[in-house]
Amino acid sequence: MNRICTITVRAGSKGVPGKNWRLIAGLPLFAHSVRHAAEAGIFDRIVVTSDAPEVLDVAGDHGATDIVVRPLELANDTAGKVPAIVHALLETERRHHTRFDTVVDLDATSPLRSIADIRGAVELLETTGADSVITGSESRRSPYFNLVELDSVSGTVAVSKRPGKPVLRRQDVPRTFDMNASVYAWKRDSLVADPVVFFPTTRLFEMPESRSHDIDTELDFEFVRWLMEQRKD
Repeated sequence: MNRICTITVRAGSKGVPGKNWRLIAGLPLFAHSVRHAAEAGIFDRIVVTSDAPEVLDVAGDHGATDIVVRPLELANDTAGKVPAIVHALLETERRHHTRFDTVVDLDATSPLRSIADIRGAVELLETTGADSVITGSESRRSPYFNLVELDSVSGTVAVSKRPGKPVLRRQDVPRTFDMNASVYAWKRDSLVADPVVFFPTTRLFEMPESRSHDIDTELDFEFVRWLMEQRKD
C-alpha cells in the first residue's frame, strides 16, 4: 500500500486564536500530529498543508516530508477541511509522479491519540470493504435516552432520536459515539470521486475517552495541556 498522511492547519481560528502553533507540552500544537505520523512508520509521504507561514516555515523540522500552501479559497471561515485534504493529495501526487492508495488525515487539534490508534484505523480501512474510517469514543449522552433537541418554534424539548418503544435504561439502546476528530482514513479513489467523510461503508475505530479530546475553546486547550503534562510526567 502506498499511503499519504496529511495534517491540515488553517491560520484562522475563532475559538482559540493561533491555536495550531501555540505551545503545548513544549511543541507547537500541530507538531504533535506531524510527529505522530512519522512515528507511526507507515506513511510514504507526510504532508502539512497550511496558509500560515508560522506553520509552513517549521513543519519540516518536525517530520513533514512535503509542504503544500493551502489556497486562500480553501482556508476561509466557510471552507471545509476535506477539500483541503484532496488539494494536498493531488498536489503531492503531481510533484512526485505517483498515486496513493490510502489517505489519512491527523487533525492538528487532537494531539492525544496514540500510534496504535493511527495504525488501527488504517488497518480497519485496508482490511474491510470500508471507503472511509473515522475515530470516536462512546458518547456520554445518548440521542435515544438523554440527548434532547430544542424546537425553535414552540420552545419545547424532546429526546433527539425516538425509539419504537419507551427506553428505561441506557443499556437498552444502540451504542452511539462522539466523533473525536483524531484520525480520518479514506481509500484514495473514493475520496477523490466524492470528497466527503461518510460513505455507506464507513466504519468507526473506537478510542477511549482519555484520548478523544479535541481543542475548540480555551478551556479545551487548557484541559488537553493538563492531560498531556500528566502523560509526560
